[in-house]
Amino acid sequence: MTSLCHNDPPQDPRDAYLDAARECILDVGWRRTTLTEVARRAGVSRMTIYRSWADMPTLLGDLMTREWSGLVARTVADEGPGDTVERIVDEVARTVDALRRNELFVRIVELDPELVLPYLLHRRGRSQELIATLLTDELARGQAAGEVRAGSPLAIARGLVLAAHGFVLSAHTMVDDDVSAADLDAELRHLLARAVRP
Repeated sequence: MTSLCHNDPPQDPRDAYLDAARECILDVGWRRTTLTEVARRAGVSRMTIYRSWADMPTLLGDLMTREWSGLVARTVADEGPGDTVERIVDEVARTVDALRRNELFVRIVELDPELVLPYLLHRRGRSQELIATLLTDELARGQAAGEVRAGSPLAIARGLVLAAHGFVLSAHTMVDDDVSAADLDAELRHLLARAVRP
C-alpha cells in the first residue's frame, strides 16, 4: 500500500482534544466519557469542544479514524521493488497485528464492544474505506505488472478487509493448546497470498 504521507502535517488544534478523549476512554471506557470530561482533561471550556463535536459519537468517529489511519500509515511500506503480493501480505498482516495490539482498540473491545458492531454489521467506516482504497490501488498496480490475479481490484480489496476482520477480532477464540496465535498468523498470510496471486 502506498504510504499516506512523508512529512508530518501541520498540527490540528483538535488533536489535543482527541488526545484527551483517548485518555478518557483508556481510563474509564466509552460509556463514562463525556464531552465535559474531555474538555476538563484538555484544559478548555465545554463550548470549545462542542464547537468541534456536537456529541460523543461524532467525536469517537473522528478519534477512531485518526487512530486507525495513523496505525495504517505506520504499517504500510513505501512502494518499491519487490513482489507486490508479498508486500500486500506483509502490510495486511502487520496492520492486523497492530490493531490487535493497539491499546485504544483493545480497550474498546474489552469494555464497549458494541461500538465496533456498526462497522461489522451495518456500514463501512472511514478507516475501512481508507484501507480498501490503498489495497485497491496496490492491487491494480500488481495486476498491471502481472503479479496479481484478474478481477475487480476493489472487490478483491474488500474481500481482504472482510477476511482480516476475523483475524483482528476473533483470532483469540481459536487459540488453544493445539493451535497457537503464530499458527493462525501463518494461516492469515497463506490465505492472503492465495487470494491475490494469479
